Amino acid sequence: MFVELIATIFAGIGCAGIVMVLNIALNKRLPKWLMPVAAGAGMIGMTISNEYTWFGRTAERLPAGVEIAMTVNEQSWLRPWTQAYPYTKRFVAVDVANLRRNETQPDQRLVDLYFFGRWSPVNQTPLLLDCAEARSAILIDGADFSADGAVVDADWQAMPGDDPILTMVCET
Repeated sequence: MFVELIATIFAGIGCAGIVMVLNIALNKRLPKWLMPVAAGAGMIGMTISNEYTWFGRTAERLPAGVEIAMTVNEQSWLRPWTQAYPYTKRFVAVDVANLRRNETQPDQRLVDLYFFGRWSPVNQTPLLLDCAEARSAILIDGADFSADGAVVDADWQAMPGDDPILTMVCET
């Protein structure tokens, strides 16, 4: 975040500098208000660029075996350009490389979900999925397991059959 702030400031300084050089080359024929307007436009342009490129930069830095399951696009009237071109503000990644199975419960899979947000820290959550019954249980508070490895005390939630996380994990 701090690096983006510095980049935005330098973008404003750079655009103002370009206008200043043009003004000198044109023997000071440009209006005086053009330099601060160019600085503001440069800073707004840099901010917009950072918003739209955040998802791509973050996604390409994911380690091998961590796959993106869902994305959330953002539109806002405060940013009118997002009405035409929404940007990705959040996404969920699944660590399929470290997927765990229990031989006594072949339809159940345990994976780690990672929640990424534009201005949020990354959150990790263990998720137990039952592929046969299309349900899931978040294991943040832990769960009790029986001797055969079955989950005894989990808060199961039904999932739609076409849920991207369920599909990704159960096909693996």
